[in-house]
Amino acid sequence: MNAKQFVHPTSLAKTAASLRSGELDLLAYYTRLLDHIDAVEPHVQAFIPEPDRRQRLMAAAEALLARYPTPTERPPLFGIPLGVKDIIQVEGFITRAGSQLPPDELTGPEAESVRLLRATGALVVGKTVTTEFAYFAPGPTRNPHNLAHTPGGSSSGSAASVAAGMALLTMGTQTIGSVIRPAAFCGIVGYKPTYGCITTSGLLYFSRSADHIGLFTYDVAGMSLAASVVCGHWQPNHPPHKPVLAIPQGPYLQQAAPEALHALAQQVQQLEDAGFTIQRIPLLADIAEMNQNHGLLIAAEFAKEHAKWFAEFGHLYRPRTAALIRKGQQADPDQVEEIRSAQAIHRQEIEHVMDVHGIDLWICPAAPGPAPAGIDSTGDPIMNLPWTYMGLPAVTVPAGFAANGLPLGLQLVGHWQADEMLLAWAEDIAPVVNKR
Repeated sequence: MNAKQFVHPTSLAKTAASLRSGELDLLAYYTRLLDHIDAVEPHVQAFIPEPDRRQRLMAAAEALLARYPTPTERPPLFGIPLGVKDIIQVEGFITRAGSQLPPDELTGPEAESVRLLRATGALVVGKTVTTEFAYFAPGPTRNPHNLAHTPGGSSSGSAASVAAGMALLTMGTQTIGSVIRPAAFCGIVGYKPTYGCITTSGLLYFSRSADHIGLFTYDVAGMSLAASVVCGHWQPNHPPHKPVLAIPQGPYLQQAAPEALHALAQQVQQLEDAGFTIQRIPLLADIAEMNQNHGLLIAAEFAKEHAKWFAEFGHLYRPRTAALIRKGQQADPDQVEEIRSAQAIHRQEIEHVMDVHGIDLWICPAAPGPAPAGIDSTGDPIMNLPWTYMGLPAVTVPAGFAANGLPLGLQLVGHWQADEMLLAWAEDIAPVVNKR
């Protein structure tokens, strides 16, 4: 296989419709899917190894078919192959979190978000590889576009498995940039909802003030379908007008590499040619301070989550993860509480700017550039940090390729709790900037 043979575009929405109607036979589909996984997974390494995956999944597909023999009664995600990041609890699966800690220490009840997806017909293909406890120490996963490059992290396997067509929907988490960045690196759609929109019950927490459960799909239509299942109080609504877009000018944007900024300029031109209004608004002048504060907040909360485990199993943590815990242990509790309280204040300030200027979405690079070479680093999440800190909903859509042939993503950021509008507008924007 050459590198491009590991990329397998597959529409969740179309596949779901075909499986529900019976046009696509469920058992035949899973036979082909498992053959594909057998061929691709040894190279991409997106899943936690599972010796009896084929037997388990075929039995699950047969049981699902027996439960829903009539096409008109089948649920929205009937038969959709689901991957779950290995810091999210799934009944029947061991959770290791990319770590060497005893798995018995990490057990817990199934995540409510997983239960919702399974209840609407999704079948768990497997647990996907994560960096250690969702920080920066990477696993073995490689980018399907080029195996010599990282897929990003910490939701490494979740992004790579969708890009390679081994799962059509996967779950990840974002505490800085662990959904949006790997999605961009792998040329797929990544969605980080408004903070709290997807319940985090059943998650091995990194930072309770910043953790979001997010989703990966190959197309925006599929993302909208999945979000309608797992997001609380979802109200599908396609706005009657084009969104007013804005570029956050200033030091935040200048964190991106020149190639990413050049690509953004091209994407802006494409959008303006398609009739979108784009403003350029100074924003996030205090980004350096926000970057530092967010880092301290999540370090302190990470240290708190791991206090018991680190005291007993500190020697089993990888060096970079252990260093974060030690940093968090030294944090001033009063300073951490002040940073935590400032999250809502910053969000309200951004919302005020959007209201004053009539802005519907911010647009900006999803990462500083394309996926770096090698798998020892998962890349820099700096372009995602402020939106995660403030809890605003964000989605990345594929937006062309870098000079080295690897994908780039355009990040769209919406209003607080306006996730339905964000994804509806993303469906309009994606075809304009997506030059696969």
